[in-house]
Amino acid sequence: MSSTVFFILYRLLETCTSFFFYFSVFLHSFLASYLIYNLYTREVRELNPPEVSDSVLQFASWGVHGQQLIYIFENNIYYQTDVQSSSWRLTSSGQEGIIFNGIADWLYEEEVLHTQAAHWWSPDGSRLAYLTINDSLVPNMLLPCYTGSLYPRGKEYPYPKMGQNNPSVRLYVVTLDGSSLTTELKPPDSFEKSEYYMTMVKWVTQERLSVRWVNRAQNMSILSLCDVTTGDCTKKHVMTSEKWLDRQNEEPIFSKDCLTFFVTMPLKHGGRGMFNHITMISNQSDGQGQEVNLHHLTSGSWEVIQILAYDETTHLVYFLSTEEGSTQRQLYRLSTVDPFHKECLTCSLFRSECTYYDAVLGPDYQHVLLKCRGNTSWPTHDSAPGGQAVSDRFSLSWDSVLVSSDNIIVARLDGRGSGFQGQRILHEVHQRLGTVDVQDQITVIEHLIRLPYIDGNKVGVYGKGYGGFLSSLMLLSHSSLFECGIAVAPITNWRLYGSAVAEKYFGYPVKEDHKHQV
Repeated sequence: MSSTVFFILYRLLETCTSFFFYFSVFLHSFLASYLIYNLYTREVRELNPPEVSDSVLQFASWGVHGQQLIYIFENNIYYQTDVQSSSWRLTSSGQEGIIFNGIADWLYEEEVLHTQAAHWWSPDGSRLAYLTINDSLVPNMLLPCYTGSLYPRGKEYPYPKMGQNNPSVRLYVVTLDGSSLTTELKPPDSFEKSEYYMTMVKWVTQERLSVRWVNRAQNMSILSLCDVTTGDCTKKHVMTSEKWLDRQNEEPIFSKDCLTFFVTMPLKHGGRGMFNHITMISNQSDGQGQEVNLHHLTSGSWEVIQILAYDETTHLVYFLSTEEGSTQRQLYRLSTVDPFHKECLTCSLFRSECTYYDAVLGPDYQHVLLKCRGNTSWPTHDSAPGGQAVSDRFSLSWDSVLVSSDNIIVARLDGRGSGFQGQRILHEVHQRLGTVDVQDQITVIEHLIRLPYIDGNKVGVYGKGYGGFLSSLMLLSHSSLFECGIAVAPITNWRLYGSAVAEKYFGYPVKEDHKHQV
């Protein structure tokens, strides 16, 4: 079998369209032309739908087996068994700006899935799961473009705001044996007549999918296991919250028989509130029906960041975690037969300067690919509630220039509303963004300007997005503290923001209308 490789040739469209798709609206998506290049024969062929030549595609990638190819053109999915074969169309309902097959619309890409792709290969490549997102009832936003022509033009795209119609979404599985047999996976009964999001899809076996369904208020989620041949989904776990649920993109780790799985759940730790910890959930038959056993494997006033893998042979669970009061991220493991005794695998490595890791376990669980992403000198930031501004993750940015070249001190704070410090701190901003989080920032500034090496007459504030929202409020309420301020793309009215985020923190506007105003 000859080796092939993709070369991506970006085709710049006329100015307004190019700007819209690559920069302004869809964070991860772009349009491109694709060529398939044979490294041995030097043969080059364009990747195009059968009915179109010289096309611009929305997505293209290899499959998981051999030379399988998938690409998306005009919101429809196309499939090739290999690079020499002709492609066939798996969907036909796609409509520009209305029906999206296998790729995300604005809301799902930006706020729900956080990726352009809305499809998932089965482990053996014999099936493809994909979302169909219907924006036909979603109001459109107009993005004006003032370049490239004498008069301004505009590009419309579906953008649901608070209380407006959200896209409807369905999950399908199609077989890739030539029959294109398609099965729809049904939502839980409690969501059948209500609005919901699908925040996570993961293949567990060749015939089973794990799916997380979240209600529009985002205070209840259902994790289900679905049979792709019948379309029936079995409820495995339900989570509820008086405020909102976080971590709804988290992928559960299942055992091979699918009877046991691992997720993170909030666990109370004394008077310090709830912290996310590893929970093992088993479904076993007692002769009378299904009995659910739930075991918390970790505890404490620290957070499990991500569960990576479960080795059934050794009964070991691998995960990334912080320590109490730490900004580090290290790799740990623990035994399901001896829980609460965790072992740090990266804390004593020879690269002691690295304290922030990403990790990928090998298939045999004997090796791990580590990526050192930081040390204690460089903080990073996230301009949204639930993010982490202070960590050991490495970054180089405008802050670095200010610190190294201009004798400027840059300070960041993880106050109330930030993540990885427990549910109490995270939920402090529920229905009151711009209050306690601003107070925390001001308190720190008032402390810092009393330090002898800081000139209190030369303090500025900068923020972007949600950070711009906070910067604006700080400048308005405490202008005497600041010499200058910058608010980049600040949120000025939460009713104008996207539905998924705004409703998450403020509730549905019918009942909470007065709380959405800045």
